[in-house]
Amino acid sequence: MAEKTIPHFQNDVGVSVIHTGAKEFMCIGASPPFDHPHEFLDMGADDEIICPYCSTLYRYDPKLAAGESEPPECLWTGGPADLETARTGPAR
Repeated sequence: MAEKTIPHFQNDVGVSVIHTGAKEFMCIGASPPFDHPHEFLDMGADDEIICPYCSTLYRYDPKLAAGESEPPECLWTGGPADLETARTGPAR
């Protein structure tokens, strides 16, 4: 079984629309530790979707790759370890 990476997006900059090349992704709201529950969003046949937690509007842009966004800083590049560290602080 092939693994598929699901891109994660956040809206720290507070834009009204995030354009993405992915139709399936996770919205985390803001960067940890201020993130909301990570919501899997699937646009299906539509070209836009609103996150039910933070009301960010995501709009599909076929010119972008699946792991890209406009503005580019809305792509969360941290991984699970980064999320845990942001919540609990660095290991001592």
